[in-house]
Amino acid sequence: MTDVHPPKVEIFDPAARVNVDNKGIRRDVEEFRVEPFGLYVARPAPGRAQFHYLESWLLPGLGLRITDFWFSPGYERDQDFYLDVVRVHRDGPRWVTTDLYLDLVLKDKVSVRVIDSDELLAAVVAGLLPQAEGEYALETAYAAVEGLARHGYDLAAWLSAKDVTATWRRHPGQ
Repeated sequence: MTDVHPPKVEIFDPAARVNVDNKGIRRDVEEFRVEPFGLYVARPAPGRAQFHYLESWLLPGLGLRITDFWFSPGYERDQDFYLDVVRVHRDGPRWVTTDLYLDLVLKDKVSVRVIDSDELLAAVVAGLLPQAEGEYALETAYAAVEGLARHGYDLAAWLSAKDVTATWRRHPGQ
């Protein structure tokens, strides 16, 4: 049985240098960078055993939040990047994301897999997400899988073909 929950909404506020999660928890952000194609976020993850740092790109044009989690010893996962299917909109200087449940787990240059389709379907059935948003989530995930496959699951190559130059602290050549 899937735990049904409303979509998670996060706020990214470059002026205040904070990221506010869906529970209202404010986290200080070390670096925000606004580019024509999106917003870069880099911050520590205090209180999280699984990972101690994260870097994300919010990419409104692709409907994605791409994250590199810096896993703590003993919590490593067989992934390089985690792609959340999201809606991104601007609220003045703030960026707001609504998570649309579907996620893609990327092993760079190797493979990608889609997860949490059960959560998406449960949210649509429960009326927590309009059917049109569910369709958008599926179309966005399909487009990402197709684009990554076409580029040998190479994230940088796929993003480059979309005129996105995402730079990373931990993957400087990416």
